[in-house]
Amino acid sequence: MGQTIEKIAIERGHKIVLTIDKDNPEYDISIADVAIDFSIPDSAVGNISNCLKNKVPIISGTTGWLDKFDAMETLCKETGGAFIYASNYSLGVNIFFELNNQLAKMMANLNQYNVNIEEIHHKQKLDEPSGTAITLAEGVIKKTKNTQWELDKATQENSIPITAIRSPEVPGTHTITYNSVVDQIDIKHTAHNRQGFALGAVVAAEWIVGKQGVFSMKDVLGI
Repeated sequence: MGQTIEKIAIERGHKIVLTIDKDNPEYDISIADVAIDFSIPDSAVGNISNCLKNKVPIISGTTGWLDKFDAMETLCKETGGAFIYASNYSLGVNIFFELNNQLAKMMANLNQYNVNIEEIHHKQKLDEPSGTAITLAEGVIKKTKNTQWELDKATQENSIPITAIRSPEVPGTHTITYNSVVDQIDIKHTAHNRQGFALGAVVAAEWIVGKQGVFSMKDVLGI
């Protein structure tokens, strides 16, 4: 992802002033106009904190650390910083999120349907289920009687099962299924490559410069 983001950023006229990995323990983030974090869960909070404390707007696409999200939101407000987190920066996926919300709203009173979510990713995907699948589940929970999600299968009433499949060379596929005795409704997003994720992150980085606050891709896309 980092290489793809760098390529797209340069193609859009931007300059990469720092590339940070585990071998760069010390660096001056303040030389950047904006930072994009696609790292690992153990590094995300430190990366975000460093940017906010140095007044550098930060775009984070790392998942698996959201138990610390409230703390990062508070830090952003305290420092007057700018921060966007999204479980998925693909412009198409963010439209898919809105379709999911609208479908869930329409299905809310149709108790004969059971909902489930399936996500398929490459084997290098570290978190399970994906952050995108969790965002989709949370969208359904807000609109329906469902109160939680569970990995693999639902053991509790009003719980959404999420199936996580790891397969080589799959950038990301997410399917929402509403199933009843008489029929089935599916909506699905399939990523063909990682270009869409990287482009969305760069677009978000372009958008956030000069702003203050905690934002989402809905703000970036105006939806």
